[in-house]
Amino acid sequence: MSFDVELPKGSVSVSTAWGEGSGRGTVLVAHGAGAGMEHPFLSGFTDALNALGFATIRFNFPYREQERRMPGPAAHAIATWRAAVEHARVRMPEGPLWAAGKSYGGRMASMAVAEGLEVDGLIYLGYPLHPPGQPEKLRAEHLPAIAAPQLFIEGSNDPFIQPVSQLEDVVATCQDAHIAWIEGGGHSFEVKGHKRPADVIGASLAPLVADFARR
Repeated sequence: MSFDVELPKGSVSVSTAWGEGSGRGTVLVAHGAGAGMEHPFLSGFTDALNALGFATIRFNFPYREQERRMPGPAAHAIATWRAAVEHARVRMPEGPLWAAGKSYGGRMASMAVAEGLEVDGLIYLGYPLHPPGQPEKLRAEHLPAIAAPQLFIEGSNDPFIQPVSQLEDVVATCQDAHIAWIEGGGHSFEVKGHKRPADVIGASLAPLVADFARR
């Protein structure tokens, strides 16, 4: 099912799916900077969450809806997250609500929550701690202010978090945060020598979210 979420900068497409069996809450899922909500990684991830009993809502950011390649201002993405959460509260009023995002999408969720957006937890699918090769340019100053539980699902070979000790140090400053490592994984959790389709990779991360949600 698809419909629109009204925003100051227009509207964006949304895809909703209900979980199988008893409801375990809703996971809102935002895409990364380079691909929209229909990317196989995200569809595999949400399909697997649905099979585990979670409802899911995927949505685009305005720049993707307008068929532009590069993200717009962070304020637009934060406004999108606010609108998506408001939409989810109406459509899925029962149970907890988690905000999840691939790379850029997760970072924008964290910025929205740091500014006061209320969710039951944050799930990062490869948090982009810094640009590759530039560990001095951290994107983490707001993370310690977040009170909601945070789950960082991270590939140990992801160039956006090298050296990995830097991410560990950042997470240690957070109020309630945990890292789930994917050994040998890159930024999209690909593992050298273990070729798998993107949807299968995305689906493999869903049990980590289920464990996080049980808390």
